[in-house]
Amino acid sequence: MSDSARVVILGGHGKIALLAAPKLKAAGFAVDSVIRNPDQSSDIEAAQANPVVLDIETADTQALADLFAGAQAVVFSAGAGGGNPARTKAVDLEAAKRSIDAAGQAGVKRFVMVSYASASVDRDRVDPESSFYPYVEAKAGADEHLRASDLDFTILGPGGLTLEPSTGKVLIADAAGDLDGDRPADEVRVTSRELVADVITHVLAESAAVRETVNFYDGQTPIAEAIS
Repeated sequence: MSDSARVVILGGHGKIALLAAPKLKAAGFAVDSVIRNPDQSSDIEAAQANPVVLDIETADTQALADLFAGAQAVVFSAGAGGGNPARTKAVDLEAAKRSIDAAGQAGVKRFVMVSYASASVDRDRVDPESSFYPYVEAKAGADEHLRASDLDFTILGPGGLTLEPSTGKVLIADAAGDLDGDRPADEVRVTSRELVADVITHVLAESAAVRETVNFYDGQTPIAEAIS
């Protein structure tokens, strides 16, 4: 794979993105990590990526398309971090939708979305009065927008994110994030952030899980065996 295979990561200073950048570099990609705060540039460089300062919350579709031009893939790993419903909508939904549209406009077919395992069903499961509901709405809406596009997308649905090291092994869940039709126990529905970074790298390097949603937890099956 030539150096010209460039991946743009949105949410470049997030924990998953900082773990993914050196893995993507090792797999032969050049990585542009998009950050809002220029003070984070040294962290990006330490992760072997090129820092690009752009606030995706305010950047319009054209600005994003200009950034994506010539890239091989876009990874959306940004998030407002919950807590503020207005910012959650602005970043996790609206900026995500503009990023998807911009990839299409720029002719970048490959798009990896970091979502979460039960995003497709939580509108029905989560109390609309819950503080978590704006996040549910935003992630579900962004995923729907991506599925409706003609991009070669992969939607990744990890469970509760941990700081544990990756074992490189996954447990694949169904479309609702369930196992054999049942909601797994809380201690099962966890995913190492580094494992998410490994899966991002795998699906891009191997062109795996194209136009698919992959819900997964820490498990026992090697990534390459589980996700083809």
